[in-house]
Amino acid sequence: MLRLVLSLVLLDPAGVTDVAQRSVPVPQVLTPDGDRLGYAPVPRPYTGARRLTGVLLGHDPVTRTDVWCGGAIIGSRSRSLVLTAAHCLYHDGRPLKRLVFMPGFDRGNPRHGVWSAVRTWAPDRWRANPDSPDVLPYDVGLVGVVKGRRPLEDVVGQGLPPLRTSRGAELRGLELLGYPAGKRYPGTQMYRCLGDAVEGSTVGPGVMVTRNCHAAAGGSGGPVLYGDSVAGVVSSSSPLSDTDGYTVLARLGGTTFDRMFTRADESMRVRKPG
Repeated sequence: MLRLVLSLVLLDPAGVTDVAQRSVPVPQVLTPDGDRLGYAPVPRPYTGARRLTGVLLGHDPVTRTDVWCGGAIIGSRSRSLVLTAAHCLYHDGRPLKRLVFMPGFDRGNPRHGVWSAVRTWAPDRWRANPDSPDVLPYDVGLVGVVKGRRPLEDVVGQGLPPLRTSRGAELRGLELLGYPAGKRYPGTQMYRCLGDAVEGSTVGPGVMVTRNCHAAAGGSGGPVLYGDSVAGVVSSSSPLSDTDGYTVLARLGGTTFDRMFTRADESMRVRKPG
């Protein structure tokens, strides 16, 4: 079983910033036509869970940096929530401004509109020490979005049902979706990677680790699909000391996520449209 170490390199969510990319051994690439990181472009048109996946874009006014991540619509009673990684909501410890979500984003085209964030949620444990590998199990965030008077799910489609797993659960046949940017990736096109995941931490709800995929910068926050459900989000890349690439996935599970999800859903339900 893989254990996380202090040399873990977190993905920089800024699309313009590259990260060290470690190739996945060829026999471990499960994605048809997958590249050296295990990823391949998603065929068009984007349907199903891919239609619900998109780009989360925010701005840090201090450094004038635009921060680029993935996200996906998660099913909720408010019908207005986007799932992403907690670190995708911040830059250098500062909350991002002018945060928007663009579902089904493709080659510069926000096919299902631009949805403005009105509130974000991240676990207190993650915000207290975001640079520590001990908080990787809590690298999950939520975004409440609005656009006009109709909720997000009414316009784009029913959100992904969350699959809550506990520490130790190992899942095979996962699909990671996102918008990698930088070297060899345009940042404006959805990519996918197929992988199997094992447990990677003994902290809190734990994390899943797949050695079949190595997410590049910009790919953070994208959904981790298991069948028709979302089991987690793409969190971070492999340790510097590791010669092969792998990806850490923050799972949906434990009381921390459940409480955050309940608070976010209730908050968006009582919010008046328009």
